Amino acid sequence: MTVVAGPRRRWKASAVVGTTVLVVDQLTKWWASEVLADQTIDIFWTLRLRLVFNTGAAFSRGEGLGPILAVLVLVVIVLLVRQGVATVDPVARVAVGAIVGGAIGNLSDRAFRDDAGFLGGAVVDFVDLQWWPVFNLADATIVVAGGLVVWRGWRR
Repeated sequence: MTVVAGPRRRWKASAVVGTTVLVVDQLTKWWASEVLADQTIDIFWTLRLRLVFNTGAAFSRGEGLGPILAVLVLVVIVLLVRQGVATVDPVARVAVGAIVGGAIGNLSDRAFRDDAGFLGGAVVDFVDLQWWPVFNLADATIVVAGGLVVWRGWRR
């Protein structure tokens, strides 16, 4: 006999992962804003930590389109959660939680990290490989979790 978890219990891990991603993302951005404001830290080979403020989309494209991008992110979050509710795959549900946590992390930067008005702020990026656009923990989480969702869907 198989017992199916209720909707709240099924999404508990997703909510925990999403909240953890959001909190750790905001803590790392706070740290970067404080420590990297006047310095760059070389870590290893081409990896360095350098503070950058991104008012555009991914990879700093679309500079100044922050408010439009923020609305699009909200729409994507709603659609992703609606699609995630339909899945029975627990790994996909956790990945959806991670993507939503990362998206909310970047969205909160746009909403609260500038005096340019609501959704006029810039996303804090600080991981610089010097051969790839500068990114943050939320960006990395979204890419990895998105790849996991695609991989799980492809396997099924």
